[in-house]
Amino acid sequence: MLKTTAQNSRLFAVLLLGFSSGLPLALTGSTLQAWFSTANVSLVTIGALSLIGIPYTWKFLWAPLLDYFVPPMLGLRRGWMLIMQLGLCVSLFFLSFLHPEKQTLLIGYVALFIAFLSASQDMAIDAYRTDILLPEERGLGSAVYIFSYRMAMLVSGGFALILAEQIGWQLTFEIMAVLMALMAIVSFCAPDVAYHKKPATLYKIMGESFKDLLKRQKIIWILLFILFYKIGDALALSLMTNFLLHTLEFSLTQVGFAYKTVGLLATILGALCGGLLLVRMSLFNALLWFGLLQAFSNICFMFLALVGKNYLLMAASIFIESFCSGLSTAAFVAFLMSLCHHEYTATQFALLSAVASVGRVFSGPIASAMVLQIGWSHFFAATVVLSFPGIILLMSLRRRIYFNNAEATV
Repeated sequence: MLKTTAQNSRLFAVLLLGFSSGLPLALTGSTLQAWFSTANVSLVTIGALSLIGIPYTWKFLWAPLLDYFVPPMLGLRRGWMLIMQLGLCVSLFFLSFLHPEKQTLLIGYVALFIAFLSASQDMAIDAYRTDILLPEERGLGSAVYIFSYRMAMLVSGGFALILAEQIGWQLTFEIMAVLMALMAIVSFCAPDVAYHKKPATLYKIMGESFKDLLKRQKIIWILLFILFYKIGDALALSLMTNFLLHTLEFSLTQVGFAYKTVGLLATILGALCGGLLLVRMSLFNALLWFGLLQAFSNICFMFLALVGKNYLLMAASIFIESFCSGLSTAAFVAFLMSLCHHEYTATQFALLSAVASVGRVFSGPIASAMVLQIGWSHFFAATVVLSFPGIILLMSLRRRIYFNNAEATV
């Protein structure tokens, strides 16, 4: 009974913290773009807003600071979460009083700072989640985290637009700030993790965290697996909006509904199912079978490209792909967590997640070149084939890694 109670408190904390992690992302992305659009800011300026996301791609550079410096209260993990959440709350309140048409540059700087705080919060929460969950809880923990993360993005990316139309942008951002303040209460009340003795110097933690990863046998193959596991999925989705809007000529409303409702629901269901299945199956089997489902789900888009404009087939394709992606993501995040050493969790998880994001960052130019050369149907067929290098790398690691242990090491 005591164990169940402790487990529930850990998973409940991870659930709420997933909401805290997902909330700021849309506020500096699609929601900010909508705010600028309604203020008739130039298209060139709106396009430049994408640069605000830079901190998310470079967060591993300052990750060692979160493993080394211990805040004066709540300890290493919860202390950093609290600091970032309070910073986000204050920044969002400040942002609510600005006006895009008059203070464009200032809003850009504030949004960049919010992205920095958000990326730092992600690292602290990732480290906390890795430290607090037992190995057998990581699959379900990843599932509930993804669920709440996606729900937060729906609140800040969809619900926020409805609020802005009804009550204005200032009150909308103030409400988002209040939600971040509530998340700070979650960090204050969350279960604590065991204290880890920090290295003598910051330089040592930077060196030791990378050495600890590099000394793992087959680490190069592990990193290649992380890089390629979701590459086919990333390629298929990189030009999806262009494919649906310009090639198949679906309306914005049709595409928006499919992504915001059907896709979101499917991703959440997939993540939850993946987490529940991970309780009963090994991490290796989950990565293998979920990865295969993720790969073959792209065949639906190949059929859509051949059939042409068909809304039911489009919605079904998005549902199947999103569901399978949710499955594989739950297993993949659990695997990344298993690779992290508790003394360097923030640094190592940030680095591993950065490697995993490389495919997503560079998939756009590659995908566009492929589509121009071979067409849409052959492109989606190719994404299925390109999913298999990751599966093959996984198979080669089967006898070298304990996929179900606290650390995925030899």
